[in-house]
Amino acid sequence: MFNFISAMMAEGIFPILPEGIFNVVLTIAIALILGLLSTRLMKVIGLPNVTGYLVVGLIIGPYMLGIIDKPSLESMSIISSLALGFIAFSIGVEFKIRHIKEIGKSAITITMFQALLATLFVDVALLIAIPSMPAEAIVLGAIATATAPAATLMVVRQYKAKGIVTGTLLPVVALDDAVGLIVFAVSNSIALSMLSGASLTVMNLVVFPLLEIVVSLVIGAAIGGLLSIVPTFFKSRDNRLIATIIAVFACIGICGLFSHLNSTGAIPFKLSDLLVCMMAGAVFVNLRVESETMMQGTDRWTPVLFMLFFILSGAELNILSLGNLQIVLLLVIYLIARCAGKYIGSFVGAVVTKADKNVRKYLGITLWPQAGVAIGMATLCNKEFAAAGFEEVGQTIVTITMCAVLVYELFGPVFTKIALAKAGEISPEMLKRKKSKKVVEPVLSQPENNDQQSK
Repeated sequence: MFNFISAMMAEGIFPILPEGIFNVVLTIAIALILGLLSTRLMKVIGLPNVTGYLVVGLIIGPYMLGIIDKPSLESMSIISSLALGFIAFSIGVEFKIRHIKEIGKSAITITMFQALLATLFVDVALLIAIPSMPAEAIVLGAIATATAPAATLMVVRQYKAKGIVTGTLLPVVALDDAVGLIVFAVSNSIALSMLSGASLTVMNLVVFPLLEIVVSLVIGAAIGGLLSIVPTFFKSRDNRLIATIIAVFACIGICGLFSHLNSTGAIPFKLSDLLVCMMAGAVFVNLRVESETMMQGTDRWTPVLFMLFFILSGAELNILSLGNLQIVLLLVIYLIARCAGKYIGSFVGAVVTKADKNVRKYLGITLWPQAGVAIGMATLCNKEFAAAGFEEVGQTIVTITMCAVLVYELFGPVFTKIALAKAGEISPEMLKRKKSKKVVEPVLSQPENNDQQSK
């Protein structure tokens, strides 16, 4: 039976559509229509919009209906690159120095512990269970750092949660992805070196990854500094929006130039698209008071870009690979090890900082959801690995990440609600009201079109 299904799925589950029947523009239109419709369904069943986008992409992707075929998927890769740039830029914009000072050492310490222990737990568990996949283990360990606040914040807002756990949670998720991007830059570089057969020297394992991080941050800071000058000369909202878009395009373009130079052997390292864009946003927001107003303009046009990005990400999920028991084992271990790392890391960090007992017991559970940044890391990894001739490895990482995101987005909000209720931060009245009245507040009905979705 499985062989029959595999044969059907070799070119897609329903190979009824000739390849190339839809042009790229028509394909995009169909994808956006279905993505828009999925937001209504997600609102009814109470799930984040990103879940609907991923499912839509999976269904119309090359491994099922084939509305988005493989050539179209490849030709639209620039959309994913640009979306990743704006996602990372929006993360950087949240990295305000004055905000970090207000957060205090406690949240910073907890963030470091939970992010790094998640990486350690996933790396060790996967290397022990499946030692034949070291590159996948290293990259998935880095992706494990990423946390999605959208699902968590949905619960916080819907149930009007208030208390020490909620107060600690919000700054932790704000800092978490910045730590994750740095860990990912190092891990991805090491994994590529291992796969390419390069000798595992200090240069390949330490110097070049550090150079990638440092140069990425320097170039990102320079672009962010230049962007901060724009409001001095351009006063209109449209011109400032154009300048912001140019800055992100420049970040992605320069990273592409470095990738080309690296492929020709001219330079020994590449840049991290995510780090460059994140640093540009961080420098910009700390140099200009107008930055928040300018970002509001950006947030008005990026929803369509983010929706299309998540649909295309879902289209990359090869559902057939889940017939491989090794992949299923990899997924199960990743899910369990990451949850354990997040929970124990938060607990240890809370103990070290002498945080409230409820923070120790429940904060880690609220950090389980995962979405945009994790998908972005996996997509970027798949692109770089395919360019280096290791497409199968990249596809494995994408499959594990996408499936994990679907699981976390389905069950994460439920566990978050339970944790906050146990901590006493959701009033009994709110719980009773939500049980008797299935009404979602207006703020939650909006598509996750900003940095909350991207994270």
